[in-house]
Amino acid sequence: MANATRTDPLRARAPHLALALAALLAGCSGLLPKAQTEVASPWRSFEDAKAAIERIEPGRTSTQDLREHGIDPYTGTNIQVLTYSDIALRFPINVGRERLDAGLRECLEAGKACTGYAINARDVRRERVGSFWSDALAFKRTVEVSGWNFNALVLLVNDRVVYTLYGGQPNLRETEITRRPLGPAQNFGDSMPWGDLVR
Repeated sequence: MANATRTDPLRARAPHLALALAALLAGCSGLLPKAQTEVASPWRSFEDAKAAIERIEPGRTSTQDLREHGIDPYTGTNIQVLTYSDIALRFPINVGRERLDAGLRECLEAGKACTGYAINARDVRRERVGSFWSDALAFKRTVEVSGWNFNALVLLVNDRVVYTLYGGQPNLRETEITRRPLGPAQNFGDSMPWGDLVR
């Protein structure tokens, strides 16, 4: 009888311990790391960047106008200044010039008076999801990638825009899955002194 009395408190606590353990395991997924890659730019989204480039009027917009809209390689970020040589490499001359956009043709015919800006912006988030223990023990790792990236080309002749072009991914969604059946033991051989000898 005395033994039964001693085990009763444990039995009474068992459901509470099980619930606590279940809650702990459920909350572990929140412990998985998250990462974000953001290339600094004046824009918070692909649509913002697209709208900024579409506001440019070839033949009218000047470098001063671009500065006022945050497109300035000297005060902004992630804007590359292109020389005429850089631009010529992007648009080989073997394409008939009469088939080119008028602004692009003007730039290529202007020689050194033609310069440009190459703009790159992105905001990409990487979030590890799924089972905390499978991830922590390296059996299976699932990473969800989301965000956007944007690139644009702005060509100028004598400080006036003559041509624009843009592209990118407005809605980036990817899932990366890495499986390692042996978990933490997968690379055991590589960590041993003879690992380099067998490769």
